[in-house]
Amino acid sequence: MITTFIRSIVLYIIVLIVMRLMGKREIGQLQPFELAISIMIADLASIPMTESGIPISNGIIPILGLLVMHLLISVLNMKSIWARKVICGKPSILIYRGKIDERVLKKERFTINELQERLRGNNVTSLSDVEYAILETSGQVTVIQKPNKRNTTPEDFNIMPEYEGIPYDLVVDGKIMEDNLKAIGKDYNWLEKQVKKFGIKPKDALIVTIDGKEQIFCQAKSYIK
Repeated sequence: MITTFIRSIVLYIIVLIVMRLMGKREIGQLQPFELAISIMIADLASIPMTESGIPISNGIIPILGLLVMHLLISVLNMKSIWARKVICGKPSILIYRGKIDERVLKKERFTINELQERLRGNNVTSLSDVEYAILETSGQVTVIQKPNKRNTTPEDFNIMPEYEGIPYDLVVDGKIMEDNLKAIGKDYNWLEKQVKKFGIKPKDALIVTIDGKEQIFCQAKSYIK
């Protein structure tokens, strides 16, 4: 029992490290070769995890081998357009200039109902609003609406919005984010003064953030020791 428990922890750590090294894609954005490797890693880890008679190395070594294979294919994809087309395929245009391409639908084994479902997933309810619908190599559908159906932007009205930048977390659950303070050129004394305006100390804050306009958001913990 203890052996199985320890083996499970070891394999979990190995798989977690391997998946982190593979990148940050979501499951729905994986390329075919990435999905295949992910499935194989899961199978390879499950066997030595439950079968104590099988050496744990029988799972770790193949998993590391798949990691090497993944890295090699990723480099090949970046270096060669031809290899990228062979390994990942290329996008298919399901709707071209407002017209559904039946030939492409049949080739990709896509039904009209599936197409409508994907459009709704992109907040498009009517086929008549679509200029292009592209089936990406990851399986996702990118929708480009007709010009008169697209959401308006400030640029459409010749408005130039102010620069907003990105928000930084300065305190999370009472812990001070030192790296973020350095990134905005501030120190603890400055932070303490800002948080004091809300009647608390940094260690008593649930969250403190600052946005690009230097506006501070602060919320105290509901329970302060």
